Amino acid sequence: MCARQTHLDALAISLLLACCLFWGFQQVLVKATLAELPPVFQASIRFAGATLLLCLWSAWRGVKLLGADGTLRAGLLAGSLFAIEFACLYVGLQYTSASRLTVFLYTSPFWVAALLPLWVSSEKLRPMQWAGLACAFAAVAFALREGFGGSGASTWLGDVLALVAGMFWGLTTVVIRSSSLTRVSAEKLLFYQVAVSAAVLPFLSLALGEQWVWHFSPFAITSLLLQTVVGAFASYLAWMWMLGHYPATKISVFVFLTPLFALLFGALWLGEVVTPSLLAALALVAVGIVLVNRRAPPPPR
Repeated sequence: MCARQTHLDALAISLLLACCLFWGFQQVLVKATLAELPPVFQASIRFAGATLLLCLWSAWRGVKLLGADGTLRAGLLAGSLFAIEFACLYVGLQYTSASRLTVFLYTSPFWVAALLPLWVSSEKLRPMQWAGLACAFAAVAFALREGFGGSGASTWLGDVLALVAGMFWGLTTVVIRSSSLTRVSAEKLLFYQVAVSAAVLPFLSLALGEQWVWHFSPFAITSLLLQTVVGAFASYLAWMWMLGHYPATKISVFVFLTPLFALLFGALWLGEVVTPSLLAALALVAVGIVLVNRRAPPPPR
């Protein structure tokens, strides 16, 4: 395993931008597919497919996914947190708008920044980095504030579920970075999460009374393939690899780009207007990322 980096290099930044770009596109893709397939059912297929792909990939590369290495307890915990996150996320979509839900979901870096330094001292943020984190989150809220009108009676439930989803996302990252999971391969790390989700989410879908549709249109097939191959497999594998090689607090701030990319794709695909607020928010996110990733000044001699 390569040595852990203390700062983000060009490879990490490129991977993060690619992941956030696709995750933003994926939100619009899932929304467009809801007319044909219910949300948790979509997630069930996605994680089942990702688990199969990961097993094939690992077998080809000779990576062991099973075996006694002391990570089972932490792995099952991370997988359970991951599954709960997506359960809250998809159920929350039934009660609130995607814009509101996205804002609350992307509070996850605050949980990472607040809790991870309790176990990993190297992840502690300086005041300037906290300011960058706050700046990035404020940018997301600023860009999405135009979608906050017309709240229904049950909107608060969706908002709470989105906040809980963001918390569980952050807790998943904390468990990964503060446990024996830092020693395992990215493949095994992802396996714990997608396999547990693939086992749990179908039962949630049935409990919610979702109708399982097995006759897919060409669009639905394409959507599921992209969600599975690029989303739940390739991009998440890259994310797990980065969690093992770079500071979690510094890579987590990049996720603030995802809802902004979602708005951009929404404008291109769904005809939504790109407002000056969005452009200003993109600039604020850039400032926040720069602040969080600034190197500490050298100590005085």
